[in-house]
Amino acid sequence: MLAQAGPLTIRPLQETPADLEALARWLSDPRVLEFYEGRDQPFSLADVQEKYAPRVLAADGVQACLMVAAGQPVGYLQYERLAAEDLQEYGLPPDANTYGLDLFIGEPELWGRGLGRQMVALAADWLCRQAGVQCLTLDPHVDNLRAIRCYAACGFQTVRRLPAHELHEGRRVDCWLMIKTCEEQHES
Repeated sequence: MLAQAGPLTIRPLQETPADLEALARWLSDPRVLEFYEGRDQPFSLADVQEKYAPRVLAADGVQACLMVAAGQPVGYLQYERLAAEDLQEYGLPPDANTYGLDLFIGEPELWGRGLGRQMVALAADWLCRQAGVQCLTLDPHVDNLRAIRCYAACGFQTVRRLPAHELHEGRRVDCWLMIKTCEEQHES
């Protein structure tokens, strides 16, 4: 387990049937895919195994985690230290200990209940306080209003628009660069 607050935990993704099947279920749900990966690219279990099993070992530098509520997996979180070219694109100092987050709640019936805010806050707190990260970034699609509200409620500031930042459902979409500095986290 990486982080815990009451019944909520963030733990490393494991290469078990249960973890990979949960990801496959979420990543084949068009409601989840609307803003994550794309509805035109649903994942089969084989797709999940190919892409996410190496992340169990962080083979590509991405730390893959499951978000768990009351013992049940409810979503996915990944984080990685940003490379120099990402820092440059985002206008951040080249020596910043900055990590990018990417996440979703995979159980749509749990949306709108504050779970996303609790999980983002838990992840940010753990990365800032325990892992020594200086700055966190997120880059939601500009039309993903639910996620943007969630991140803003957790202290992420919208810094600038990233035009045509991501290929999604066959077209380039704009994203917002959202940043949270960990000093802010420590002061609040």
